[in-house]
Amino acid sequence: MKLTIYKTDGTSSKKKAELNEAIFGIEPNETVLYEDVRRILANRRQGTASTKERGEVRGGGRKAYKQKGTGMARRGSIRSPLLKGGGTVFGPKPRTYTVRLTKKAKRLARKSALSLKAAEEAIKVVENFTFDAPKTKQVSDLLDALELNGKKVMIIVPETDKNLYLSARNIPGLSVVEANKPSTYEIMNADVLLFLEDSITVLESTFISNVEEEAA
Repeated sequence: MKLTIYKTDGTSSKKKAELNEAIFGIEPNETVLYEDVRRILANRRQGTASTKERGEVRGGGRKAYKQKGTGMARRGSIRSPLLKGGGTVFGPKPRTYTVRLTKKAKRLARKSALSLKAAEEAIKVVENFTFDAPKTKQVSDLLDALELNGKKVMIIVPETDKNLYLSARNIPGLSVVEANKPSTYEIMNADVLLFLEDSITVLESTFISNVEEEAA
């Protein structure tokens, strides 16, 4: 699969980027894709919510009033779940929401996400660039030139670029991620993946050993 490499002014550089079919051209596995996104979102949950049950609420040690003759319900405790100030029934308690998935399944999910974006033509490649200093307008101009303003865009860079990160952080829906780090959720959550030219090689190198094993 080949994609046009654009210049930062939005025009074609007349060069082509070659995408590895084993990563960007597979049949997406929707089940594994769902499971990995579910794992990522579940593992973000803190699981610290806690409520007090009947035995943990303060008070209610003695019987509120006599058993008979009041015309009211027989109350053994004022901390009954039926009364205001009483304990909670089946309320949340601290727990872990951790979901586990095998490494092979996680790799397949990432490749499925990349292949899905490639099939939807939601991948663009731009020539390598860098900024001398943080400047949000430069990134905004780049998005305008590539007709990406107003979309959720993930810029994938070959290595950490502090100036680009600082330039992009104030633009809603825009994120900057190193090529060896995007998760299945981040890929699927973006409308468009904007690769710097060298990022493709770095990303493919994270899969290459596994691709060779699967092809053997």
